[in-house]
Order: sequence, then structure tokens, then C-alpha cells
Amino acid sequence: MNINNKFNVKLTTLLVVGLVLSILLTSCKISYKFNGSNIDYNKVRSISITDFPNTAELVYPPLSQEFSETLRDAYSKQTRLQVLKKGGEMHLEGEIVGYQLTPMAISADTYASQTKLTLTIKVRFSNNSNPEDDFEKTYSAFQTFDSHSMLTDVQEALMKLMIADIVDNIYNDTVAKW
Repeated sequence: MNINNKFNVKLTTLLVVGLVLSILLTSCKISYKFNGSNIDYNKVRSISITDFPNTAELVYPPLSQEFSETLRDAYSKQTRLQVLKKGGEMHLEGEIVGYQLTPMAISADTYASQTKLTLTIKVRFSNNSNPEDDFEKTYSAFQTFDSHSMLTDVQEALMKLMIADIVDNIYNDTVAKW
């Protein structure tokens, strides 16, 4: 085989490989969304999130506002949705229905060595553009702390952890669809 034939074979091979790659790359669409949302922004442009009142027996006054604001922040930071108090194409509402302490791990002196703090929130979600996504669900999160600590000393930090956990779950169930 002479040099021209070798060159022609290599050139033909490169052209075929290039043609196959260009067909594959133009026919396949790979899409990565780093915010984890699965939203069609052509259909949905806003979400309304009402304040979540605290109807639990044990009331921690900043809980309602902290939860509502953290939930709104999640949607405003992780999506392009306009976050409203009412009238959104998607809507989240609910109430804080549980905030309770439960003694855990009993020590040798028959006193609880740990206490579990549980936060329970009832949520109703509706999506005007996709009503089959509507749901009503209760979310719970808990944290344990040493019973020798006063609740007032650890409450704020534990509350933030539980709120973050519940907000992530709500976000995943509403727009991330995980």
C-alpha cells in the first residue's frame, strides 16, 4: 500500500468517526441541573408560601417565622420561581402540629440520659399547572440532646437542624421529584 492510499484510509476513517460523533452529539441531549429542581419554567413562574402557624401543644415562639422564612429562602435560592405570600401557580401551606420532648436512653440512676426533640409539620401542596402533583403530607424531624443540658441552651441549634431537614424533604417532594 502506498502513502496516498494510507492517507486516504486514515482520512476516510476520521471522516466516518467525525460524522458518527456529530450525529450522536446532536441527537442526544444531556442536561444537568445543579439546583436539583425539575421545573418547567414555561408553565410555572411562581410559588406562594403562606406562613405556617404553630398549633403544637409546646410552642417555641420563633419556630413559625423561622420555618416559613427558611422554606421561602430554599425556593428563592434554588429555583427561578418568584416566591409570593399568595396567588402563586404552585402553592405551599400548612401548620406546625408537633413540637415535643421525649425522654430517651435511661441511665443507671433511672433518669433519662438523652432527650429527643421532635418537630412535626403538616404540609399541603398544590400545582395549578399539574394537579396530579398535589399532595397533603406530614413531615417530621428529630434531634437528641444530653438531658443534663437545658432545652433553652440547645433549642435554637436543634430547631435549625430540624427545619433544614424538613425543608429539604419538602423541596425534594415538590420540585426536585426525587
